[in-house]
Amino acid sequence: MRRTRVTTLLSAAALALATAFVGPAGQAAHAAGTYQHGPDPTEDSIEAPRGPFDVAEDRVSSLVSGFGGGTIYYPTATDEGTFAAIAISPGYTASQSSIAWLGPRLASQGFVVFTIDTNSRYDQPGSRADQLVAALDHLTQDSDVADRVDPERLGVAGHSMGGGGTLEAALENSDIDAAVPFAPWHTRKDFSGLSTPTFIIGGESDSVAPVRRHSEPFYESIPDSTDKAYMELERANHFFPNSPDTTTAKYTLSWFKLFLDEDERYAQFLCPAPDDSDIGEYRDTCPY
Repeated sequence: MRRTRVTTLLSAAALALATAFVGPAGQAAHAAGTYQHGPDPTEDSIEAPRGPFDVAEDRVSSLVSGFGGGTIYYPTATDEGTFAAIAISPGYTASQSSIAWLGPRLASQGFVVFTIDTNSRYDQPGSRADQLVAALDHLTQDSDVADRVDPERLGVAGHSMGGGGTLEAALENSDIDAAVPFAPWHTRKDFSGLSTPTFIIGGESDSVAPVRRHSEPFYESIPDSTDKAYMELERANHFFPNSPDTTTAKYTLSWFKLFLDEDERYAQFLCPAPDDSDIGEYRDTCPY
């Protein structure tokens, strides 16, 4: 699969200018080799609970093969071409309801998002990695919205053991183009073989997956040649992804926009390092 490195902010500015004169934004951007959806982003737009697209949902039965079913959230627009796909796993003992808020929020910004249930609430990170991949396969090949999905642009995210599964899925599957683990937990600490752009979000007060034993070692093990970032939320505990959180959402959105849609309009929110008041620490390999 394509592993295109996002080019330069100057080229993004030139693309935005060209788009204004060529015609519909989606067509002009796609012709230029990127996959922009939606108007130029602002701080307000990436913080908004909903983006510019109306969203519908499709429930997937637990009888599906390879994972425990879930809910697909997708833009209803039919004149924007296909959208990148994101599968999201809940954490240990949790169901998709714990991360469901991210589904319509990201979908309304121009993604097809699959919040999944796992085969068992006690599945370990390795199993959750396999289930994320199975969910993406279902989404791109067998789902009722497969024709809305670009199978060449795939992302994964997850909380806790789902975050550990996110790291493992990205490590083992070159078809995955971007990963965002939330408060990830994994017994494995070495992800030196990971080349997928990865944005790890941890909580300063996490006592279940303390950042000193999980998020930080994971981040440091990823080579600097890989696009990566680590954001630590001040005073946040392990369960910060289980309810709507603006800081988590805005930077998750920006990461997926940058590395799934190759939309450099969103680079401004990630580099230089953001300085939101609830970010206690931020590290990255900013290429800009």
